[in-house]
Amino acid sequence: MAVHFTILGSGSSGNCAYLETESTRLLIDAGLSARQIRQRLLTLGKAPEGLQGILLTHEHSDHVQGLSVLASKLQIPVYCNRLTRDAVVRDLKGPIPFQIFSTGTAFEVGDVKVENFPIPHDAQDPVGFLLRTVDGNIGFLTDLGHATRLVIERVRSSQVLVLESNYDTRLLQEDLKRPWSVKQRIASRHGHLSNEAAAEAAVQLVSPELTHLFLGHLSRDCNRPELAERTVRQRLQEAGVTHVTLSVASPDIPAPTVTLRFPAPADFAPIPNVTAVCQT
Repeated sequence: MAVHFTILGSGSSGNCAYLETESTRLLIDAGLSARQIRQRLLTLGKAPEGLQGILLTHEHSDHVQGLSVLASKLQIPVYCNRLTRDAVVRDLKGPIPFQIFSTGTAFEVGDVKVENFPIPHDAQDPVGFLLRTVDGNIGFLTDLGHATRLVIERVRSSQVLVLESNYDTRLLQEDLKRPWSVKQRIASRHGHLSNEAAAEAAVQLVSPELTHLFLGHLSRDCNRPELAERTVRQRLQEAGVTHVTLSVASPDIPAPTVTLRFPAPADFAPIPNVTAVCQT
């Protein structure tokens, strides 16, 4: 048995990841076009027709732009909380079989236990995820203005973690495309993490079990992969962290697949599925 995890793309233009266990195949967000999602899955030898669900962190377009075509056409269940559903349905082109969960309440999709928790971001009810499998845990922290104690504790058991490193402070300040009000929103406590903030969060999040740390959701205009990686790597080295593989996810190509084979976590226990709510 094993769990396979691939970031299909991550950046300010779009975010989508793929998780596969022995019996379950999931997308986490659908922020690429449906065409791009299909093409990138095909590079893994997969197709969206095999998906059992799509997990949504929140309703912003760089996390849902492929949802309407993909989920409506193939009738793939979409897992989100009620406020996110209400924000998403305004732009839907067809019915989607929503599966509504309450923020903070865990549920199962196949053999994946999905824990969710609130994160500070300027969306209706944004969440982070910890996906528990018998082979290892995968955490998602994108689009958060600051790393709260709750957020840190909820993903500390991850073997693989996706962490936002959205902007370089100097590049954001010097950016000519964004008005000052937008810059203030990005840098606010309900906006996005800078490279420096991501580095500090990474030090707090690291555990002996963490093997892979992906930096994601980088701004095309206000960041550079080498800046994000250097900032976070330097802070990890200062903290004496040497056992974690650090990578920067690209918006344009899938990241290398990570495969985990671990004994079942002691606290992994099945729980009931959420109730289906069909949006027409």
